[in-house]
Amino acid sequence: MTTAKDLFIIAVDAEPSCPVGQGDLSLALAGAEVIDLLRAEALMLAGDRMVPTRQPATDDPLLTEAASSLARQVPYERVEDWLWRRGRDLSATYLAAFEEAGLLTRQRRGRLSLGAVRMALADSPARRRAMNRWAADEPVLAALAAVVGIHDVHSTDSPGAVDDTVTTVLAAVDEAVLELEAVRQRRAFENAAFANIWRGA
Repeated sequence: MTTAKDLFIIAVDAEPSCPVGQGDLSLALAGAEVIDLLRAEALMLAGDRMVPTRQPATDDPLLTEAASSLARQVPYERVEDWLWRRGRDLSATYLAAFEEAGLLTRQRRGRLSLGAVRMALADSPARRRAMNRWAADEPVLAALAAVVGIHDVHSTDSPGAVDDTVTTVLAAVDEAVLELEAVRQRRAFENAAFANIWRGA
């Protein structure tokens, strides 16, 4: 399993009191994939540029797909640009992969709300591994979850001990999620203003 898949499991399995936005989760999943590729030594960062090094030795098709889609020509791709490009509808991609693998069932449970349907995780080694990592308050997983609004009772505001490259990725994810929220607020304001015009306000 990967950090991205662990994050998806945490998002689905958490309490439904505050649903995780699909756009926020997609950006965080893309960031998690960068971290997984860094750890697999398939990628290195030159500042905020993602420099591919080799294809990762993994049997995870989503991570293989992520590695294959890296820009391989100078000046390479900025982490922020990757998040927006790779992150487009990425939560739906993970949803489909989990459903195909039999790891998800459609129930009225879970934090990730996809339309009128809520997804629940089947009991599996993948789920137990993610839950163990979550219970241990693993710094990277905790930081990514916090960005999309999931907070564990053990978590602190600090992401803990992570290296500079991971810190760069986490910062880019945080900025992208904030930018997405700003876009949502601007659209809501514009829609409200348009509605007021029609009402003669």
